[in-house]
Amino acid sequence: MDSINSRIAAELGVRPQQVAATVALLDEGSTVPFIARYRKEVTGSLDDTQLRLLEERLRYMRELDDRRASILASIEEQGKLTPELKREIDLADTKTRLEDLYLPYKQKRRTKGQIALEAGLGELADAIFADPELNPESEAARFVDAEKGFADTKAVLEGAKYILMERFAEDANLLAKLRDFLTHNATLSARVVPGKENEGAKFSDYFEHDEPLKSAPSHRALAIFRGRNEGVLSVSLKVGDEAPGTMHPGEVMIGERFGISNRGRAADKWLGEVVRWTWKVKLYTHLETDLLGELRDKAEDDAIGVFARNMHDLLLAAPAGPRATLGLDPGLRTGCKVAVVDATGKLLDTATVYPHAPRNDWDGTLAVLAKLCAKHAVDLIAIGNGTASRESDRLAADLIKQVPGLKLTKVMVSEAGASVYSASELAAKEFPDLDVSIRGAVSIARRLQDPLAELVKIEPKAIGVGQYQHDVSQLKLARSLDAVVEDCVNAVGVDVNTASVALLARISGLNTTLAQNIVAYRDANGAFKARNELKKVPRLGDKTFEQAAGFLRVMNGSNPLDASAVHPETYPLVKRIATDTGRDIRSLIGDSAFLKRLDPKQFTDESFGLVTVSDILQELEKPGRDPRPEFKTAEFQEGVEKLSDLTPGMVLEGVVTNVTNFGAFVDIGVHQDGLVHISALSEKFVKDPYEVVKAGDIVKVKVMEVDIPRKRVGLSMRMSDTPGEKADGMRGGSNNRSGQARGERKPSKPDTKPAPANNAMAALFANAKNLRK
Repeated sequence: MDSINSRIAAELGVRPQQVAATVALLDEGSTVPFIARYRKEVTGSLDDTQLRLLEERLRYMRELDDRRASILASIEEQGKLTPELKREIDLADTKTRLEDLYLPYKQKRRTKGQIALEAGLGELADAIFADPELNPESEAARFVDAEKGFADTKAVLEGAKYILMERFAEDANLLAKLRDFLTHNATLSARVVPGKENEGAKFSDYFEHDEPLKSAPSHRALAIFRGRNEGVLSVSLKVGDEAPGTMHPGEVMIGERFGISNRGRAADKWLGEVVRWTWKVKLYTHLETDLLGELRDKAEDDAIGVFARNMHDLLLAAPAGPRATLGLDPGLRTGCKVAVVDATGKLLDTATVYPHAPRNDWDGTLAVLAKLCAKHAVDLIAIGNGTASRESDRLAADLIKQVPGLKLTKVMVSEAGASVYSASELAAKEFPDLDVSIRGAVSIARRLQDPLAELVKIEPKAIGVGQYQHDVSQLKLARSLDAVVEDCVNAVGVDVNTASVALLARISGLNTTLAQNIVAYRDANGAFKARNELKKVPRLGDKTFEQAAGFLRVMNGSNPLDASAVHPETYPLVKRIATDTGRDIRSLIGDSAFLKRLDPKQFTDESFGLVTVSDILQELEKPGRDPRPEFKTAEFQEGVEKLSDLTPGMVLEGVVTNVTNFGAFVDIGVHQDGLVHISALSEKFVKDPYEVVKAGDIVKVKVMEVDIPRKRVGLSMRMSDTPGEKADGMRGGSNNRSGQARGERKPSKPDTKPAPANNAMAALFANAKNLRK
């Protein structure tokens, strides 16, 4: 365990003691949010990002050690475990290295080399390898034995060749060297499968594609792998020109490793053939499979990371707050579904209206909506951004003009995942008698009030803010997104008296069963009046209370601290601070000027260190503070409602819906998100789009290119860009737009002046078109 802690500490750049303390907390059942918030003294203030990485690496290294123990036991059982081999196995720091070392001892099906060894040809193979002056044919004649399956010298030499091939191919140090060489020098090569040109047109950018393996970005790698999976592309690794008659670098490295070279000796040609066959038959395919697998794993990790970041930003988007809201789920033939919810999200009223074609009951709809807004004192109108959204946005604008006294505000809201929630078991339990389509309107209204509280009801993958999400490991994706949701919910905290089961289930230490028990207790006994009352909930024990209490808020309860993030275990400290300063706890809370004058050091003791005291004083300044930003809305331009309304050069306001490795997608109100390529995000060089924008940001963009037939919009956040100018590369050594999609190599020197980011959207959208699939 100490070695694991030391390795993780080195990777994270922290002290082994910090890792050891964190591992102990994790092993005893503490969650990452709890450790990050309430055990800073123990971990040395590791944050949630460090803790998540530590947790992931701990899982990997424990799996590695389990496999190491299994391999050592297997080799020892075979009687082949030497001190040197054990030392190498003990030092192996990756699963790949471990499996390479185990390869010669791994139980496998009977091979040609094993058959030859059983026939006694090992002596011949060893002799020729040790002394290349020997004549292979003459030596082989002594081993001809038809009964053993080796009827002539050709068969005998073939058997001896396979013995050496298998020996060479199972050399762990050679495998490591070859793997490292290919990683840094191989070319990822994709070609169209003959006859699949038309069927696989969407992969046309990769019909003849080559780029360095080491620099292939995740979105291109995943696109290529998808093309291979669909039978459109063949994928391989290449090194050098591989021209006929030339010696492959892999063969050279094998020869060097075993001291084989052509010096005109009798066995040199035969040994050279062994080397060639070792590379072509045994090692090339094996290493190619491994390295393509590693590329896929890395691309998956990158894609999952993109999804997780977008999910984090979406969940922590600014809430409109507890205000009566009318949710409008736009539609044409089937009408617009309407739901009104109160400040707490409780459903008050519903309706179905038909303002658009074919009924066009505009005035009748306005009358219905005005009546609902007046009846329920509506403040906000949440409009789903799907079909007929801009027409419905115009409808809301007319309503606002018609009833100025109500002071209504309209906001366009993403519908992503609303239909999934509407048809879910959770929605059916909440609204058993409500039509599925009306449930969607309720969800749209609620997600404006509090995006986090509503989006936790939807499976994270259904929200669609990732890239190639169906091409990655669903287990890894789910684990990552679950961690993001857990971190976001606990960062904000929840009101235990209003939170849904779905929201409570994401609180540190809780699960669905405990969340249901909390709601059932609340329904039976009324609102919780204090945090301690949670201990009366069935199956909620002391450990669970410890993990969850700090994140559960009891508003207007008997103890004012219950509405804050101060953990009950530190209530005695707060009481002491109040006593020592001659203040009442209620008067102390929120008195920022007074609290800032206090010296945290004077309140530390054996139980509570400086970090804990400082955190508590900050929390008392703004108890239960929400980390989310201030609520703002984007204003879509009037008259710009569909692609045909766009013209190059237009400057519009929009909302970032998705950030990928190659740019950001922005909703500008035309039912088709536009793409701001990474090169067009800023006047400065941008390595990572996330440095500039995140999901939910309101940004100003310029329309650079509109392709109506293919429903593509090219945008720029650089107001100096001019539509129609050809992009000739991007600063900082990045590729131009076409190159970013086609895998052209980077220029050797950075461009000295910025290039307009508006050229040829086709290649980029070829990568992006399946982004949310």
